[in-house]
Amino acid sequence: MDWVLWVAIAFAFGVGEMLTNGFFLAPFAFGGAVAALTAAVTSSGAASLVMFVVSSMLVLLFVRPIARRHMVSGPALQTGSAALVGKRAVVLERIANNEGVGCVRIDGEVWTARAFDDEEVIEPGKSVHVMAIKGATALVSE
Repeated sequence: MDWVLWVAIAFAFGVGEMLTNGFFLAPFAFGGAVAALTAAVTSSGAASLVMFVVSSMLVLLFVRPIARRHMVSGPALQTGSAALVGKRAVVLERIANNEGVGCVRIDGEVWTARAFDDEEVIEPGKSVHVMAIKGATALVSE
């Protein structure tokens, strides 16, 4: 009947993990599950406790850093219009927001462009920096 206690411990740690979402209690929930299996197979309470401690520490030390890296890091490869932000572009047509005109070439593609700063006017031939993409329009700045 010792295994029921370990299942309850694993369940409690699992619920705690869902509430905190920091991948700190999950290793102990895993350890509780391993201890429950050990208690179901053997009748030794000491073996269950040792398995709980060992498996929890192994998951905490080896799996937690990998899980934390995946939780914090964003996508390694940006695609679509998000990949154009930060690139350099060449002004093909005068950019003036108040007139609603402007065109740039970014990586060989022609984009409608507006100045990032509403008062800025950028003449053709200038090299600009793509600050953002809004819909099909590049917001650029010198």
